[in-house]
Amino acid sequence: MAAEIISGKEIAAQVRAELKDRVEELTAEGLVPGLATVIVGEDPASQLYVGMKGRAAKEAGIYSRQVTLPADASEDELLGTIEGLNADPRIHGILVQLPVPDHIEEGKVLLAIDPEKDVDGFHPINVGRLSTGDLNVLVPCTPKGCIEMLLRTGNDPAGKHAVVVGRSNIVGRPMASLLLRKAPGGNATVTIAHSRTADLGAVTRQADVLVVAIGRPDTITADMVKPGAAVIDVGINRIDDASRERGYRVVGDVDFEGVKEVAGAITPVPGGVGPMTIAMLLSNTVQAAENQRAASS
Repeated sequence: MAAEIISGKEIAAQVRAELKDRVEELTAEGLVPGLATVIVGEDPASQLYVGMKGRAAKEAGIYSRQVTLPADASEDELLGTIEGLNADPRIHGILVQLPVPDHIEEGKVLLAIDPEKDVDGFHPINVGRLSTGDLNVLVPCTPKGCIEMLLRTGNDPAGKHAVVVGRSNIVGRPMASLLLRKAPGGNATVTIAHSRTADLGAVTRQADVLVVAIGRPDTITADMVKPGAAVIDVGINRIDDASRERGYRVVGDVDFEGVKEVAGAITPVPGGVGPMTIAMLLSNTVQAAENQRAASS
């Protein structure tokens, strides 16, 4: 029996509708959540992505501001921009589109953002708070979206063995921390595997919940998946395909066609995790506004 297809588009639409209600309540109380996105340079892909974030924010009733700096902007100029946004009471969330140009040190940029406005969840303070089980910390959007998908489709990780394939600071590590937390979406027994794991299939076959974020197309095949497992594919890879108008197609880190015949539930690529990432950015912005209101009252 083929797996249930977990639609990120449908779940993201539900989340965004719920957020719109929360934003309307805050607005009625005189607080409009505000999101600032900062981009350095004119990279078309980054511009497109930042534009999507801005439009999604406005649709949810969130005040959105985009700051675009030239590609040759100095590190001090970018840090000064962030400092101004930190001090701006209309802005509750700040996102700097990564990567930044080579002449700017990414670590300094992440440290410069006020942790209470760090809607990407990348500031070391927020990373530390997540790792110690803080339930009100701003967490990276993609792993947060993965947890939301699991919960909303009846695949609660609690008491199950979850395997995370990938150890990046953006997905793998925070995903493992969320699965471990004493909170909804957590309480799992967690194993982290990665590109250097010996006999990866032997590890992934133990997973009741399998989250794959290794950045290699079709790495996880049907023989590597436990029957009935919930599989979350975070990968986004371009594969040359002359039959497509664009000359390529997008696939995940999981062999979707093969694994869907074994798994109990699976996310497609595209249309799975991707839409959830922007929805969780909006969620973090609203959460940041609520947190900052509570701190000032």
